[in-house]
Amino acid sequence: MSDQHVSDPRDPSPYDALLLLSFGGPEGPEDVVPFLENVTRGRGIPKERLKEVGQHYFLFGGVSPINDQCRELLTALREDFAAAGLDLPVYWGNRNWTPYLTDTLREMVRDGRRRIAVLATSAYASYSGCRQYRENLADALAALEAEGLPLPKVDKLRHYFNHPGFVEPMTEGVLRSLAELDEPVRAGAHLAFTTHSIPDSAADTSGPVEDHGRGGAYVKQHLDVARLVAEAVRERTGVDHPWQLVYQSRSGAPHVPWLEPDICDHLEELHEAGAPAVVMVPIGFVSDHMEVLYDLDTEATAKAAELGLPVRRSATVGADPRFAAAVRDLLLERAAAERGAAVERCALGALGASHDLCPVGCCPARTERPAAAGADSPYA
Repeated sequence: MSDQHVSDPRDPSPYDALLLLSFGGPEGPEDVVPFLENVTRGRGIPKERLKEVGQHYFLFGGVSPINDQCRELLTALREDFAAAGLDLPVYWGNRNWTPYLTDTLREMVRDGRRRIAVLATSAYASYSGCRQYRENLADALAALEAEGLPLPKVDKLRHYFNHPGFVEPMTEGVLRSLAELDEPVRAGAHLAFTTHSIPDSAADTSGPVEDHGRGGAYVKQHLDVARLVAEAVRERTGVDHPWQLVYQSRSGAPHVPWLEPDICDHLEELHEAGAPAVVMVPIGFVSDHMEVLYDLDTEATAKAAELGLPVRRSATVGADPRFAAAVRDLLLERAAAERGAAVERCALGALGASHDLCPVGCCPARTERPAAAGADSPYA
């Protein structure tokens, strides 16, 4: 799949490294509050409140699965690159926990890396899923600059929500979950496609300026993926399962409008409407991290049990080899484009491939801050 999109399927130039950039998470009870302090820095949230918020983590021994899942993806990427004959080192840095992004970039620079492609573990356009990572990159570069280190050029790879290597593993996850349901309820099962709720204002201004409006690019992209998966399931099973995009993991002040409906409210509505079963499909998440483990596997599953509604949760892509191959595809595609070669970009659905370079006004922050790897980057 990857080799047909670039002139030389093993040439990563001008890049000399790939950086896997993720959110990070605590790896023990003693890490939970410091991690949440990192996440909420600048908001003035008292430590006692953070301990309350951290109960989700304490239920799982204070350990978020996201770091181990990044390690698995890191291994999968290195194995895929080696098997494809792609000689490119892969590093890993986090926004909110070790290994911290600044530390990783410092290591990369000391290793002689000067042109770095960046894969963020967020597939869609939004402030928290794209621009905030770009702000983190700018902060890290500023720190290196203050230390007198040479600055690498960093390029964030495009959004990959509609790449086949992201969509196909999710589709198979839905098929497996449907097969786990008892046959009498399987054909009538509803598909509840879930993603992280964000404030309406953030959704409305997600993506480039031309996509701004009700729901913005964030909702539009999720709906396109949900439609792709639902259609693929219908093609493979012959059953047209009803589906809806719903939201989870809301936080913040109750008076601020966030994207709705919530998954638990949706389960209640489906039960009242007589739905025989539900498959929850976390299309908004790359891996089974805490929002998936708690909000879906714990909270939503308990709500379904209370209702007597059969429910299953399908898998995220995680370290699926097809996703690792998709990352290679994205990297080589961007490398070829940077070399000036004509590139056929791989994307499913109605929206086509996303932009390489985030334009000015894309996913704006409430308070303007420098952001790297975009048209408005202070670091050329």
